[in-house]
Amino acid sequence: MAASFFVGGVMKSWFSKVARVLGVVAIAATLAGCGVNNIPTKEEQAKAAWADVQSQYQRRADLIPNLVATVQGYAKQEKDVLVAVTEARASATQPKFDASTITDPVKFKEFQEAQAQLTGVLGRLLAISENYPDLKSNQNFLALQSQLEGTENRISVARRDYNEAVRVYNTELRTFPGSIWAATFYRGNKPIEPFAAAAGADKAPEVKF
Repeated sequence: MAASFFVGGVMKSWFSKVARVLGVVAIAATLAGCGVNNIPTKEEQAKAAWADVQSQYQRRADLIPNLVATVQGYAKQEKDVLVAVTEARASATQPKFDASTITDPVKFKEFQEAQAQLTGVLGRLLAISENYPDLKSNQNFLALQSQLEGTENRISVARRDYNEAVRVYNTELRTFPGSIWAATFYRGNKPIEPFAAAAGADKAPEVKF
């Protein structure tokens, strides 16, 4: 009889553990079905899109030293523009802009303004090529033209994809049921900053040589 009681107790304990496990699984499945994982999932997608934006801007920055050197070889007298480009590149690449930048309005604005400044002085540098026919026909210059045009296109696409990922994530934080999870499990999650839409931002800048 004691043995029977012992076996019954073991079985009861086993069934109790199984029931608890099944209960946890059921709760997890219910939460998943309610979208509890949507916020971190969409956040990671936005961060991945931001990494692509950074990569494309870095690719542009990497082209600039060769571009400056090539222009300098034909237009040394354009010193002011050459210095302005070099300084703007430093301003756009030296500060540390990491994943935390996208939830910091001040740092994000700083990043965007630095890139916009670099875009502006690059336009000035490229415009002076009109005054130097030998420069316009230089093979290295033409190769840089092609690479820069391709990079500007990729930057435009990367920014567009980033803004869409940000829109989806920020909407999840503000709408039901995401707003419930944001107020409970993900209180530390902040809205992500999108790129401001400027005139002509829907298409890549036209780079003319």
